[in-house]
Amino acid sequence: MLTLESSYATDLDDQFRIVWEGADVPDPRVILLNAALAAELGLDVGRLGSRDGAELLSGMRAPDGSRPVAQVYAGHQFGGFSPRLGDGRALLLGEIRDSCGRRWDLHLKGSGPTPFSRGGDGKAVLGPVLREYLMGEAMHALGVPTTRGLAALVTGEEIVRQGGPKPGAILARVASSHLRVGTFEYFAARGDDDRVRRLVDYSLERHDPALLEAEDPALELFRAVRDRQATLVARWMGVGFIHGVMNTDNTAISGETIDYGPCAFMDAYDPATVFSSIDRNGRYAYGRQPSVMQWNLARFAETLLPLFDVEDRDAAAALATDEVGRFGPLFLEEWTRVMRGKLGLGDGPPGEVPAGEPAGATDDDARLAGDFLDLMAADGVDFTSGFRALSDVLRGDPGPVRSLFEHGAPLDAWLARWMARLDAEGADRATRAAAMDRANPIYIPRNHLVEETLDAAEEDLDLGPVEALIDVLSDPFTRRPGLGRYAEPAPSDFGPHVTFCGT
Repeated sequence: MLTLESSYATDLDDQFRIVWEGADVPDPRVILLNAALAAELGLDVGRLGSRDGAELLSGMRAPDGSRPVAQVYAGHQFGGFSPRLGDGRALLLGEIRDSCGRRWDLHLKGSGPTPFSRGGDGKAVLGPVLREYLMGEAMHALGVPTTRGLAALVTGEEIVRQGGPKPGAILARVASSHLRVGTFEYFAARGDDDRVRRLVDYSLERHDPALLEAEDPALELFRAVRDRQATLVARWMGVGFIHGVMNTDNTAISGETIDYGPCAFMDAYDPATVFSSIDRNGRYAYGRQPSVMQWNLARFAETLLPLFDVEDRDAAAALATDEVGRFGPLFLEEWTRVMRGKLGLGDGPPGEVPAGEPAGATDDDARLAGDFLDLMAADGVDFTSGFRALSDVLRGDPGPVRSLFEHGAPLDAWLARWMARLDAEGADRATRAAAMDRANPIYIPRNHLVEETLDAAEEDLDLGPVEALIDVLSDPFTRRPGLGRYAEPAPSDFGPHVTFCGT
């Protein structure tokens, strides 16, 4: 059923992990199976959904030939360093090779306590497991790099959490790896340069094999991770996503979104938006995500200083400072590219507008996008609806976007600037409107809908609402009849919305 490799267990020594097994549970059952992802990975969907599959995906029984491990890592959590964290309720079962030869981690959350549990029970409950599954699928459909849920299971247990007992659950998720900035921090904090060097090599083998023969592998790894993170955060910002807990142990060097805890999507645009119950000072607010990622990358660079191919520590620090400093311009470039796509301008993904630097494209494009955001903030306009309504203007109907704004004159002035910018490209408006519709979603995981579906699942094990929402989110850019409620912002009596960590 599952043929797994175990390079993390065999290529790295026992300081990187502890061989471990999942806890026995009374009645493991797969209640949600990602058939499309399973097929991409060459897995037998029918067998995964069986009792045997449930025992494997719960961690109760290791797949043949695998060596499940709990990974060790450290991390800066809300700015404070924790020298030893690790998988306190998770297991890396092993790695799957897909039909193209690419390697994917198969990883469990909620499989029971490990030596890294720090007094916790190592369990998960159904709501957070379904949230991560749902969010990962939504982000994947939106074109944002992400870990993905392969299966959600219930365990037959009740787990006590704030608010009372909840159904026990486990998430089986897939990622290109679970290497984190915090993995490097763990060994760097112990002065173990040899293991940091081995981790660099292993990371390059997994993610950037072309860089293995580089003159300065550690520096090239840093640059690759930095560039991926600039792209990732720009894409978060482009869909109004707020991670909520951007600790260094939640920063994957693959450039994938990982660990969906107190995350959410914005309704009304406000860069100060925070949903996490534990982010009391707004450290991880929507508008701070780029600067926080740069801070996390600075911590990553610090772990690599002894490995940089320079003459002394001062020179290494100067080099690292310069490389970390390049994140800002890289992020702005990626963010501007995302915004160009959302505004129908050339050289912007993912709406397939004409490539190449168009006539009239300048740094003013970033200002044009920023001014539209400012208008939305001033009038409390829904982020997703505001951008989606712009394509109607190009079709000759400014009514939908005007209906969203309280102050018409500033909007009309901005629309005139935007149309002039499009005309400077000689843009065909119908073509650009279609491209914008491929860049601006209609359907996102609206917070009130997410809570509605999770409540139904936890109270009655009714998966109909969450399955319906996942189906809607699988095609977020295409308007479909009968789905109007999924496109609407939260009703006025919903909120304030607060999200919590799964633990």
